[in-house]
Amino acid sequence: MKNLVILGGGYGGMRMLQRLLPNQLPENVSITLIDRNPYHCLKTEYYALAAGTIPDQHIRVAFPEHPRLKNVYGEVLSIDMENKQVIIENQDPVVYDDLVIGLGCEDKYHDIPGADIHTYSIQTIDKSRRTYSALNNLGAGATVSIVGGGLSGVELASELIESRSDLNVKLFDRGPHILSAFPERLSTFVESWFDKHTIEIVHHSNITKVEPNLLYNGDEAVQSDVIVWTAGIQPSKIIRDMDIEKDRQGRAVLTPQHFLPNDNSIFVVGDCASLPHAPSAQLAESQAEQIVQVLVKKWANEPLPESFPTMKLKGTLGSLGKKQGFGLVANRPITGRVARLMKSGILWMYKYHNG
Repeated sequence: MKNLVILGGGYGGMRMLQRLLPNQLPENVSITLIDRNPYHCLKTEYYALAAGTIPDQHIRVAFPEHPRLKNVYGEVLSIDMENKQVIIENQDPVVYDDLVIGLGCEDKYHDIPGADIHTYSIQTIDKSRRTYSALNNLGAGATVSIVGGGLSGVELASELIESRSDLNVKLFDRGPHILSAFPERLSTFVESWFDKHTIEIVHHSNITKVEPNLLYNGDEAVQSDVIVWTAGIQPSKIIRDMDIEKDRQGRAVLTPQHFLPNDNSIFVVGDCASLPHAPSAQLAESQAEQIVQVLVKKWANEPLPESFPTMKLKGTLGSLGKKQGFGLVANRPITGRVARLMKSGILWMYKYHNG
């Protein structure tokens, strides 16, 4: 019996399970899924969990069940490529024949002193719960500083001010406009919404250090009751520590078939993979579809696909509280109520098909 080990039950790992089970998994192959949590987490909604506007159970989805699927819950420490083993904290190693690494990303602190110690995060469900506790225990008039004006920071700030209008919310961004990855029209729309909802945007910020309840923008110390970090990501430490070829962002360089150039038994999916698109749930799912095709061919001893069609992403949607939104759909900017309804609809469909 061959063992396919999937590290991480995120969007990529979940899509692989859906495609392989129950009909595409050969009789001589079993799957071991290794994850910290006994459920799939909807990471795109962590901002709402942290803001306190959705319950924890709203963003949990059960993993599939199958006689040849084994679930192992624990913290992955390293990968022994020579002996084809996954090392797990306080557990026996898990041996693999094929391995898919989908361990996601971590916050990147850009070597700013104190940022990793004195800020909160929404990168994992555990960290989002801690952020929720910190934010929702604040008294009236408290100041929340959010570092990073990308999608995560914008969604967190808007959701928080809508549920806690008594708070002073500041968003620090290093550029002239927030949402720098989006067209300026969308940035302007969101900045106008922030202005109406009394969220202060600090443009051209330069965070130099973080101390307890103090965020330094250059030499200016900004008193903050809670500081949340959303200013960049990096691949999982497991990938960063592996002796493999990586790109400038530290992500694993892959062949067109999504395995390591020097090891065709190790695949990398999602945020840890070097791909020509920004990391996203949609990208991880598209890549997972192609990895499944490669594995099925490999298990049948058939020639592997030499290449795949370019992965086409449908777009990106963001929320501004519960009633407004923004995004790019087929490269067309959309704003307002329709964008928010579309995001809610996509989330409902995902949960319906996976729940």
